[in-house]
Amino acid sequence: MHDLQEYVRHFLDYISLEKNFTQNTIDSYTLWMKKFVDFMLVIQQKKFIEEIVPNDIFSFRAFLMAEWLSKKSINYYISMLRSFWKFLKKWDLEPFSEQELVLSKVEPRKITFLLPEELDKLLAMPEKFEKNPIKMYRDAAILHVLYGSGLRVSELISLKKDQISLSTNQVTVVWKWRKQRAVFLTQQAIEYLEKYFDLREDNSEYVFVSLSPNSYGKPLSRMTIDVLVRKYASLAMIDKKVTPHTLRHSFATTLLMKWADIRAVQMLLWHSSIMTTQIYTHITKEYLKKS
Repeated sequence: MHDLQEYVRHFLDYISLEKNFTQNTIDSYTLWMKKFVDFMLVIQQKKFIEEIVPNDIFSFRAFLMAEWLSKKSINYYISMLRSFWKFLKKWDLEPFSEQELVLSKVEPRKITFLLPEELDKLLAMPEKFEKNPIKMYRDAAILHVLYGSGLRVSELISLKKDQISLSTNQVTVVWKWRKQRAVFLTQQAIEYLEKYFDLREDNSEYVFVSLSPNSYGKPLSRMTIDVLVRKYASLAMIDKKVTPHTLRHSFATTLLMKWADIRAVQMLLWHSSIMTTQIYTHITKEYLKKS
């Protein structure tokens, strides 16, 4: 018989050392696996891998539902267990077929994106309302980089100066599993970055930094970027919930409305699956029918 806790520890070491998962993913898996192990040991009274049966997974789903987790959140747990099952299979310890770990069907998520005229208004807001030149150029650069490149907020705030080549309009982004990809910036984004860099007086290696006296030169946080985007969307009087990710969605939909190939959009967004990208095709088709 093989101890469940022991192999969970091996699994977490495996995704950290061999699979090179991001720290956020490792932290999430650690918490989720702990909940699964605690459920098996305390509620199901099962200590060994060989004791687990499909009905235990059904009971675990019910347990998560009782905690008011959404179907989408529960699917994260099931996806994690699928990864764990594949790991166990390497050791010939799979207690039952991975096919028993079925994901629940969820409604397609609703995507909010900005229309061309809304984007024009949003991107113009820093120059219209911000009086401090360095802050104006920084904020304008943030909006143009988010929309013009489709970067995630986590990628934006971690950008360092040596990752940007202003002469080639190119950014090297370090992504999941420590992979790198090239992203191209618009000419407007480059112009704002150049002016912003010219006015910088700090020695920080990060591209986007705080300009407040008590945190000057420190990289901006995810929350700061979120507040910044929402502020300018409000000033632009856009009647939608606008977040930094809305600009990523807008980047994708703009490309598809201009008849870009979906595979190209997948590569630019760095989606691991084409299924993730295909949600944008439904949105753009609906928009084009109405227009």
